Amino acid sequence: MSLGVWLVGGRGSVAVTSIVGALAMRAGLAAPTGCVTELPGLSSAALPGFGDLVFGGHDPSTVPLTKRAEALADAGVVPARLVAAVQADLAAVDARIRPLPAGRTQAATAGLIIADLAEFRERHRLDRVVVVNVASTEPVAEPDPAHAELGLLEAALAAGRPALPPSALFAYAALRAGCSYVDFTPSTGARLPALDELARGQGLPYAGRDGKTGETLLKSVLAPMFAQRNLDVLTWSGINLLGGGDGANLADPAANDAKSASKQRVLRETLGEQPQGTVRIEYVEDIGNFKTAWDLVTFAGFLGTRMRLEFTWHGCDSALAAPLVLDLARLTGAAHAAGRSGALTELAFFFKDPPGDVPHGLADQFRMLTAFVAGLDRAPGETDGTERQPARDDQPAAGEGREGMPEEALP
Repeated sequence: MSLGVWLVGGRGSVAVTSIVGALAMRAGLAAPTGCVTELPGLSSAALPGFGDLVFGGHDPSTVPLTKRAEALADAGVVPARLVAAVQADLAAVDARIRPLPAGRTQAATAGLIIADLAEFRERHRLDRVVVVNVASTEPVAEPDPAHAELGLLEAALAAGRPALPPSALFAYAALRAGCSYVDFTPSTGARLPALDELARGQGLPYAGRDGKTGETLLKSVLAPMFAQRNLDVLTWSGINLLGGGDGANLADPAANDAKSASKQRVLRETLGEQPQGTVRIEYVEDIGNFKTAWDLVTFAGFLGTRMRLEFTWHGCDSALAAPLVLDLARLTGAAHAAGRSGALTELAFFFKDPPGDVPHGLADQFRMLTAFVAGLDRAPGETDGTERQPARDDQPAAGEGREGMPEEALP
């Protein structure tokens, strides 16, 4: 299966680390450490291989991917030898990173996005395309009546009203273009009833949101421990220090609030109530692409005896996130091939704020993920019994219809 991976934020640190890693693994220069889909119980013939992934994306930056990769190597995020080894392939991907489209209205912008995705799919003869949002966190979206139903949303777009936050506009365009969608950020993305309706109507899956890579990953392991031992968690407070572009973006209070809210859900839903305490996120420019989290937990045991747990997590944000981005692209592409549509709740393992009523303990989520992959193995293959030729830049393929778009959105 040839799978396009279209990265919104394609020149950012997470995207570039993902691309370098996939190219290095394809060339046999790196091991798939950190890629959950390469574990013995999850490696599946239903998943596209790393060599089947074709990258493209949108980003407002014009800095070449090779320069971004070299900067990440200088910062200790990726090995310099790998960046040097995949220079030519990086340059080829760089040509597929487009400027952010900007139309006169949101409907027109959606049409431009759809045109870019259609051209990408056709030029490279891709079986499917997954759009993955790894852009900066946006503030929590204001409620809008148009979010409730697809008909209301498309009427608002056709009337020229800006009804969607940027991440949701990308999700709308992706789904209208016949692409599945993954939101690795805390942004709105496809998490609106109107977009869920669109995804199901188009027969497309989506997943999200907010990749679970650090402090919240530990919470999803430790919170079930307290619950299962019937210990009373009294307070849980955390301080997160991070640099890089993500840290700079989260210096904005509105974006910071969206991220903090996403990080708290695991405690509330695992423990049954929200313990006293807060999560703070602070930007520290000097630490670059690395992050540090310090948490203090106070709890009561038998006869009310007071105790405490402290932990510190030091991690490289992009190196933790990149293999999960590759996992999610492969899993979502395989889910599309298997005929799944709507929210992929079984991928909760990867997210702080997954859709639906799902367990938040990591062990429970891992069992869900394992059963999901086993189901993909049992799913039928291509319905027409044919295979496409490998992706080539010089061989266009037939496009797909886009019925139902507001007229102005049609490119």
